[in-house]
Amino acid sequence: MSDGRLSTLEFLGGELRRARRDRGLSQEDLAQRINYSSSLVGMVEIGHRTPSQDFVGRVDAALESGGFFERLLALVRADAAPPWLREWIQVEAEATLIRWFEPSLIPGLLQTEAYARAVLTGGGMLREPEVEQRVTSRLGRQAVLTREAPPEVVFVVDEVALRRRIGGRAVMAEQFAHLLRVTELPHVDLHVVPADAGMHAGLAGAFILARTPEGAEVAHLDTPLRAHLSLDPPTRFVLGAVE
Repeated sequence: MSDGRLSTLEFLGGELRRARRDRGLSQEDLAQRINYSSSLVGMVEIGHRTPSQDFVGRVDAALESGGFFERLLALVRADAAPPWLREWIQVEAEATLIRWFEPSLIPGLLQTEAYARAVLTGGGMLREPEVEQRVTSRLGRQAVLTREAPPEVVFVVDEVALRRRIGGRAVMAEQFAHLLRVTELPHVDLHVVPADAGMHAGLAGAFILARTPEGAEVAHLDTPLRAHLSLDPPTRFVLGAVE
């Protein structure tokens, strides 16, 4: 639930609206100058869509704002992840090996933007600006798959995760095409547990295991608890909703 405070994404949108009006421009005027749709300008201004780097670069040029909106976008991205997930993101970004089991959804590192947005809006618990920030965070984390010296990544999903329609046919078609592209990477493997496998240990819930550069194993477990850390060596358990 929201505590009533503006998100960084909403702040960026409000500053864009103020700067545009100070220049005497309508949303359509600005849209024409930056070669984006006026509807997208409007969505950014109310904090319902995270702008791209290209979008804010063009806005800075059109409004002569000296890189102000590019700096704000960097702040939005830094603030995108919920606080209880940030330690895990750091572990994930440095891992040499990631093993992820997911029984119900496509793993976050493999999700398309449309699929991720459908997942995050589906529960009805987040406001649109919060959804957008979570989408930004989730997509940003996927850079781990294409970084220099990427980790070995093994995904295991239950067949139901592939069969469950999230966001409609078009979203799922795009998601399957994306899975095919990502799994062409030599360091990424995707395995599917068939539905007729019956009962197996993974049905207890999703989990991720990451190996750090030092060789330690860190686990992220799917549980209602958030940011509950166990520092019991040799394995640390980061408890929180799997993203």
